[in-house]
Amino acid sequence: MPAQELSGTTALVTGASRGFGRGIAAALSAAGADVVGVARDGARLDELAAQLGSTFTPVVADAADPVVAGQLVDRFRPRTLVLNAGASPLSRPLHQHTWETFSSNWDVDVRQAFHWAREAVLRPLDPGSVVIAMSSGAAVKGSPLSGGYAGAKATVRFIAAYAASESERAELGIRFVSVLPQLTPATDLGATAVAAYAARQGMEVSAYLESLGPALTPERVGQAVLELASDPGHDKGAYLLTAAGLTPAP
Repeated sequence: MPAQELSGTTALVTGASRGFGRGIAAALSAAGADVVGVARDGARLDELAAQLGSTFTPVVADAADPVVAGQLVDRFRPRTLVLNAGASPLSRPLHQHTWETFSSNWDVDVRQAFHWAREAVLRPLDPGSVVIAMSSGAAVKGSPLSGGYAGAKATVRFIAAYAASESERAELGIRFVSVLPQLTPATDLGATAVAAYAARQGMEVSAYLESLGPALTPERVGQAVLELASDPGHDKGAYLLTAAGLTPAP
């Protein structure tokens, strides 16, 4: 569907209160969608609501809760569903993790992707809908200072691919794609990781950032998600995302 057809449709974004989620919600709202933002931080959601106005509906809830996923899919029937919620990993090497810290992203990122993707297929969402799962470039490159983060994000990508297969088998007409953003200092999670990796390599943060190239911003992520939501030609399954834009992931 052309970009202008987002006007008057409903978009639901998990993890909408900060970082990428906030940029995504703002971009979808600017394109004319009625945006439902889900997050646990009510104060930050209220700030976003004040910024975006009456077309933004804040929902304070745990996106990893299966009951929340089922209730909100039934209530809002989003045309665009963006699965962005996730935990901030502890930035330590493997031997300094406990199982609880190592698995934190499995308990949040993977769990919310599974529950919401399942609900999208079960209901099902209307033909022409799109589910966009936020994975990470770490799913391809690894992330030795963040416990199970890279594996969890790889599984988020797999979940989107499996759901896409079920949509195709059942002729549901729902697109499922995943986005793998590069590491960036523009979010709280990314800034912590950048500092940890710079220290691990004995580099100043500024030098490490220079080695990464242009920084990916939440606003650029929002525009990329808008591009995916608006254009059904983006059906390659998974996309790497840098400041330069989207490219099909290997």
